[in-house]
Amino acid sequence: MAYALATLAAFANALSAVFQRIGVQNAPSDTTMSWALMRHAFRHFIWFAGLALIGVGFLLQAVALRFGQLTSVQPIVTTELLFLVLILGAWFRYRLTWREWTGALAAAGGLATFLVVSAPGGGIATPTMRSWTVVFVAVGGLVVATAALGFTGPRWFRASMFGASGAIMFALAAALTKQFTTLVTEGWGHVFTNWVPYALLASGLIGLFLIQSSFHAGPITASQATLTIVDPLMSVAIGIWLFHDHLDTAQWRLPVELAASVLVIVGVIVLSQSPLVAGAKDESSTGDKLARQPKRGDGPGPT
Repeated sequence: MAYALATLAAFANALSAVFQRIGVQNAPSDTTMSWALMRHAFRHFIWFAGLALIGVGFLLQAVALRFGQLTSVQPIVTTELLFLVLILGAWFRYRLTWREWTGALAAAGGLATFLVVSAPGGGIATPTMRSWTVVFVAVGGLVVATAALGFTGPRWFRASMFGASGAIMFALAAALTKQFTTLVTEGWGHVFTNWVPYALLASGLIGLFLIQSSFHAGPITASQATLTIVDPLMSVAIGIWLFHDHLDTAQWRLPVELAASVLVIVGVIVLSQSPLVAGAKDESSTGDKLARQPKRGDGPGPT
């Protein structure tokens, strides 16, 4: 059940990414990492549709985390890019080629192999405050560093760095979500007197803001590929540290798990370089905006 719910959450997140990207792509270039970018997004209904899908994805993810470990649920976020390719294929009326199928099979096959071989298990319900403090400090440092790098380099690099910072915050939010579901099962009376729901809200909002900056800073291929890779890697690390999740790495398993992880990353990179994702653009000067393309024989597409 946890895997199925996580997969549905990945689909909701993929569709949300497309809607949010459309909502912020025409914002002025100097609004990255500013409240002006959010004001621009608020004026577009499609951005709010993407926001609603984030809520749907969060609920699905929360239930999945209630029944599964962080180290098993979060890696399924890699299927988000597969769904993104399928959604953009329908959006652009694009016939999938060997590149899309190769990338999809590599990512899905590597993920399935990793989950089967590593057999995630174990875990504790309530991490200590000391463990949470270590996570907060580490996450804070990584987010600040990657966000700072987001102001440097070409557009694809900026999108990747903001995407990485958002992914790290989403990994933290996933860990807090798991803790929150545990609090709920113990009764609602003490939930809102605990620090967890407020930390969850803060991390989610910061992650959302960073991801909007990523979508605005450069092409969706850069932001989504980075998000897809960094989020599960950080989630596995946090799950092992915080919840004492266990991955079976005995004997031959560790080399297979490493190979499977590399295969997932290769699959994600191949998918992100697909003309469907990297070329999902209009004829604008920057050439990286999402715009539906007409069927052959139709008139010119929207600008």
